Amino acid sequence: MPAPAAMRTSFSKLFDEIGTVDQVGIEERVAKFTTRSIKKNSKLWGLKTAVSMVDLTTLEGKDTPGKVASLCQKARRPSFDPSVPPVAAVCIYPFLVKYAARWLADTPIKVASVATSFPSGQSPLALRLEEVRTAVSDGADEIDMVINRGLFLAGEFNAVQEEISAVVEACGDAQLK
Repeated sequence: MPAPAAMRTSFSKLFDEIGTVDQVGIEERVAKFTTRSIKKNSKLWGLKTAVSMVDLTTLEGKDTPGKVASLCQKARRPSFDPSVPPVAAVCIYPFLVKYAARWLADTPIKVASVATSFPSGQSPLALRLEEVRTAVSDGADEIDMVINRGLFLAGEFNAVQEEISAVVEACGDAQLK
């Protein structure tokens, strides 16, 4: 069932309130930044902070436990410089979560998984929920959800919200992103 007119109107209103991009303003701001010099200590702090927020990801059809082991090793030590911190997370397919969880168990690095039928989110909800529960049971700390774009594009916003709520519940203590 399509979303009620009021919901479609509220989404349209939200997008209208966001407004358009001020191209001239952006170019002026970028020009100011290109002439600035970031001092060495601030630059190092910024780079280390950026690395600590990265999710290293592999989502290829040829992913294997061995490839995930290499990715986990890179996540633990992203640079030869020992002062560079580990990354925030390793993001992988659900069937590989158990391996990453084992290899990262003694680290602060999170295991993220693209459960919910990545990349389309188009399989039945029951299958997507089972995929989430299995990933969490296998050690996923975070679930990257793909909404059912077909429902969203059809204006079925209530159905999308219901599916998101069901996934939140299936995540348990894992964080939904």
